[in-house]
Amino acid sequence: MGSRAHSPADITQLWHRLQAVRQHSMDLIAGLEAEDLCLQGMADASPAKWHLGHTTWFFETFLLEPHLRGHETPDRRWGHLFNSYYEAIGSRHPRPERGLLTRPTIAEVLAWRHRVDAGLEALLNDVDRRPSDEAEPLLALMELGLQHEQQHQELLLMDLLDGFSRNPLEPAYGQEPSGAGETDIQGGWRRHPGGLVEIGHAGGGFHFDNEGPRHRQWLEPFAIAEALVTNGDYAAFIADEGYRRPELWMSEGWALVQERGWTGPRYWRGDWEFTLAGRRPRHPRSPVRHLSWFEADAFARWSDARLPTEAEWEVVVAEPAAPDGHPLPGAFGALWQWTASPYRPYPGFLPAPGAVGEYNGKFMTSQFVLRGSSFLTPAGHARPTYRNFFPPHSRWMAAGLRLARDSATGAC
Repeated sequence: MGSRAHSPADITQLWHRLQAVRQHSMDLIAGLEAEDLCLQGMADASPAKWHLGHTTWFFETFLLEPHLRGHETPDRRWGHLFNSYYEAIGSRHPRPERGLLTRPTIAEVLAWRHRVDAGLEALLNDVDRRPSDEAEPLLALMELGLQHEQQHQELLLMDLLDGFSRNPLEPAYGQEPSGAGETDIQGGWRRHPGGLVEIGHAGGGFHFDNEGPRHRQWLEPFAIAEALVTNGDYAAFIADEGYRRPELWMSEGWALVQERGWTGPRYWRGDWEFTLAGRRPRHPRSPVRHLSWFEADAFARWSDARLPTEAEWEVVVAEPAAPDGHPLPGAFGALWQWTASPYRPYPGFLPAPGAVGEYNGKFMTSQFVLRGSSFLTPAGHARPTYRNFFPPHSRWMAAGLRLARDSATGAC
C-alpha cells in the first residue's frame, strides 16, 4: 500500500473541472434540434449525439466499469455503437454510418450521461480514501477523459459546420466564438538563430503521450512570420491562378484539386464565407481558414516561403525571440496552423500500455502536425507542446497557416 499523496483539495478541484467540462458539452447543443444531433455530412465527421455518447462511453469503459463497484451500463450493445477506434476493447459500428444511429434517442444518451456523471462523482469520493498508488492512476485517467472530451467539443462544432454547409437553406448554428476575426497585426518576421534546441513536454502537468519525451533537435537559422496568412493574401494566390498551376502543388494535392474541383478554401462562397453563424461577408484581414495541408503548402511555395517545422514553431512560441519578449501573435485561439512536419513519434516515445495506448500512437503515419489552437478550441485546452494531426487532404478543421523561410543569418 502506498502513501496518500493526493489531497482533498485535488479531488475537489478535479470534481469542479469535471462538472465544467461535461456541462460545456451540454451547452454546445443547447440550441440544436433533435434532427441536428443526428446530422453526419460526410464519412470523416460524426453526429453531435455520437460525440456525446462516445465521451460518455470513454468514462464508463475506462473508469467506471473496471473501478466503481456496482456500476452497470444501461445497454451493453452501446459499446459497439460508441467505440471509436479502440480495437482492444471490441467491435465498432462503421464510422461513415454513425448518422444512421437514430437509436438510442438523445433522451436516452443524456440520461446515460447523467448516470455516468453520478458514477464519476462516486468514484472520486471513493478515490479520496485510497492510497496514492491506487488513486493517482485513476485521477490521471479521469484527467485524460476530460481532455478527450474537450477534443470532441471542438470536433462537434467542426462537424456541425460541415453538415450545415451542405444544406441549401444555409442554417446557422449560432453566434460564432471569437478569435478568428479581423486582425491588425502587421507583417514582418520573427528571426531565430537556430542551433541545438529542446522541444516536447517536460512534465509537471497534463500532456498527451505524443507530446513527449522532451528531446533535442538541431535547427538551422530561420524566420517565421509574425502574422497568420489572411483572406486577402489568399485571394491574391487565387487571382494568380494558384489552383491552376501544377508546379505549386504536391502531386497528390494536385490530383485532389482536379478530382474535387477545388478553387478556394472549403467554405468560401463568392465574396462570402459560410460560418457557424451562417453566411457572412469575408473580411480580407481575417486569417484564412479551412485549408488542407496541400493548399497551405502550395500557398507557401507561391509566396517564396515554406511551412515552419513543428520544432521551429514550438521554440519561437515557447521561447519568444523578439527583443521585447512578446509572444508570437495568433499562436493560440485563432486557427490551428499547419506545419511541414509529418506526424511521427518523438525519439523514445512509448505508447501507454493497454487499450488507452491506442489513443495517439497508432495514428503516427500519413498525417501532418498542426500547432497552436483555434477559436473553436475549449478554454484551457492549449499549450506550446500540443501536437494536433490530420491527413493532408483534410480541410473541415479550423486550420490556417503562417509562413517560414530559411535564413543563413537569421534575417529575412
